[in-house]
Amino acid sequence: MIHDENPFVDDPASRDPTRRFRGRLSAPVTIVTSGGDDARTGLTVSSLIVLEGDPGRVEAVIGPTSDLWDTVTETGRLVVHVCTGAHRGLAEVFAGLRPSPGGLFAGVAVSGSDWGPLLDDLSDRAYCTFEGRREIGYSGLVTATVDLVETADLDDPLVYFRGRYRSLR
Repeated sequence: MIHDENPFVDDPASRDPTRRFRGRLSAPVTIVTSGGDDARTGLTVSSLIVLEGDPGRVEAVIGPTSDLWDTVTETGRLVVHVCTGAHRGLAEVFAGLRPSPGGLFAGVAVSGSDWGPLLDDLSDRAYCTFEGRREIGYSGLVTATVDLVETADLDDPLVYFRGRYRSLR
């Protein structure tokens, strides 16, 4: 029998109250990629802010035990892709919620760039240079400067709200 509820979710009484509060804030769904052809990785990131300035900056919460944490530090570059409603499955793969035999990039159209792998189906992206990182609580905060931005006519962004990916449509 298939259930509508996630059987691995903690009982509400035992959930972290800060995490529950964060879950009530809608957040953009992005996939951050880094690395070269020989060692590329990515992660779905919803805890992210973009700061205007000269240069602009991205602050992203990335788990310090993730492959992305190390790869961004080693390469000094990353790409932030904005997901659309049509890319919910891809966001689930990069979040580790959906299996992907052959790895994260299996069956995904990918191009290379000086900043890391480009997910060809996602046309809104920021190319960034790693500036620094620090661990805060159970998380890690990565700061990067924005070198270049590409935008298209995004009309159906994917958002994360109360533990689920949702289309704004």
